[in-house]
Amino acid sequence: MAETWLVVGLGNPGPRYEATRHNIGQMVIAELAARRSETLRAHKAHARVAESWLRPGAQKLVLATPNSFMNVSGGPVSSLARFYDVPAERVVIVHDELDIPFDSVKLKIGGGHGGHNGVRDVAKALGTADFPRVRVGIGRPPGRQDPADWVLDPFSSAERGVLPSLIGDAADAVEVLVGDGLLAAQQRWHAPRA
Repeated sequence: MAETWLVVGLGNPGPRYEATRHNIGQMVIAELAARRSETLRAHKAHARVAESWLRPGAQKLVLATPNSFMNVSGGPVSSLARFYDVPAERVVIVHDELDIPFDSVKLKIGGGHGGHNGVRDVAKALGTADFPRVRVGIGRPPGRQDPADWVLDPFSSAERGVLPSLIGDAADAVEVLVGDGLLAAQQRWHAPRA
């Protein structure tokens, strides 16, 4: 039987936050679902979920976005992990990352939360920080703008021009991580760009 992977895009619910930097994880999940012609549907774990496959005969994918606010993402993530019987090492968290330049994707397993309250809450709820992360770079705010305000702002018009490519890269990174492993994904996305 093919192993199941839970892929969760972090963000905030509702139209007010839909197009903000903090919701790029949810945008990546939407892209992964669209590639499979799937629609996210309500799930009792206080999340929206689509079940599919990486490709026919390969790993099962459970794509999800919590209905909770970012800072309390852990409850829905741990509920889904229990419901689908997925261990932490196959729970992929896709999230925005201030410390990575915009238009970059990085991957890692474990480590600190880097001040990201969604990642912090997921680690607390799962009882471990040892889960794979696809970190989508949003960069730091210009000047003295508070990072807490920056992540809740919509992308700039210049960023919106690049956003589909960035979301596509992050979705590709999830697929390579699940299909070929962390090292293969890191070698592809951590290499210097030509």
